[in-house]
Amino acid sequence: MREVHRNILRLALPSVVTNITVPLLGLVDTTIVGHMGRAEYIGAIAIGTTIFNICYWIFAFLRMGTTGLVAQAHGRGDAFQIKFILRRSLSLSLLLGCLLLLAQRFILTLSLWLMPAEAEVQQMVTTYFGICIWGAPPMLALFVLNGWFIGCQDTRSPMLVAIAQNLLNIALSLWLVCGCRWKIEGVATGTLLAQWAAALTALILAWRKSRTMHSTATTATAPLALARVFRIHRDIFLRTLCLVSVTLGFTAAGSRQGNLILSANALLMQFFIFYSYFTDGLANAAEALSGRYAGAGDRPMLRTVVGALFVQSTLVALLFTSVYLVCGPAILRLLTDQPSVAQTARHFLPWAVAIPLLAMPAMVWDGVFIGLTWSTQMMQSMALSAAAFFAVRQLAQPSLGNHALWLAFVGYLLLRGTLQTVYVTRKYIIHEL
Repeated sequence: MREVHRNILRLALPSVVTNITVPLLGLVDTTIVGHMGRAEYIGAIAIGTTIFNICYWIFAFLRMGTTGLVAQAHGRGDAFQIKFILRRSLSLSLLLGCLLLLAQRFILTLSLWLMPAEAEVQQMVTTYFGICIWGAPPMLALFVLNGWFIGCQDTRSPMLVAIAQNLLNIALSLWLVCGCRWKIEGVATGTLLAQWAAALTALILAWRKSRTMHSTATTATAPLALARVFRIHRDIFLRTLCLVSVTLGFTAAGSRQGNLILSANALLMQFFIFYSYFTDGLANAAEALSGRYAGAGDRPMLRTVVGALFVQSTLVALLFTSVYLVCGPAILRLLTDQPSVAQTARHFLPWAVAIPLLAMPAMVWDGVFIGLTWSTQMMQSMALSAAAFFAVRQLAQPSLGNHALWLAFVGYLLLRGTLQTVYVTRKYIIHEL
């Protein structure tokens, strides 16, 4: 059991570092333009990064779908399948990246309609978007490569690539803006070059790793059926759409209650986001290890890993709950210097304190389900939970106000984990996990 815990931490800790560095890409751009002397630049970057965050979020199935399939092939010792999945997934990412390039005018027009801004800001967004959209192919390829590395039980390579990407982004953007006197196009170009460099670096690392893999006649299997791959990607894509709809629905409902509630909710959501950086690391470990032992047909070890994951995730959730319970008001004061916003957020702070423990089962099971390629069950639990979120929000908000919104969100997280637990329990009783 001690070795299992060490394996989980070996995989989880680099993933935590990677998760923390991801939002730095947008933060770096925002920081640089924040010193250009005009607020319009900050607004343009905020809209531009939001567009790309949503676009890339939708294609998260490229990473998650790749991880489970590769982890299972790794458990079987099937090097041929591991390499084949990489080639086919990279081909798919290239195709989707090219489709985004072809649809760039439509994406920009729709985005500016959904997020209207002044004419000058719209022009800046157009400039930023027109440059950064050429980073779609490498970014989608990075999703595949990161998923492939995790499936191969390697979370260190994605971490190193993410750190290098951020450092290069900072250096290039500063040089182009401060040294070459470029404006927003300098920030965009720096980001674009860093994305291509990161994808090429990850591709080289994957090629070097794949060269060391060799299949024997007894382990090599036929290529995966395209129908199964399509089903997995489709289910994860639909799951992501449900997740995005809940996030947007939460934000929209808060905005309709006024700027004060909107700001308070945004601050409290940071509690959940910061917690998720750590639990997503454990979820990545769950993807890698559950897929590995499922592929190897080692059911006892699979159950041991799942048990260890829940032990570690519970400890992390208790730690965050304790910190938020004791330091919640102080954290709010660090996040804002507006007393009215901090005071409003304190009224709803107990919901943020409750999130770690209530959300933990869903986050662990998500990782396990991805590793086992139980994508349909994961999608169904997400769809039912998202429907429950909107139902509770609609029915309770007239009487409970913003508390209803948080009740709906926390209930959605809890229901996801509950439905997944019920499915696993039934699966265990009937077929054995």
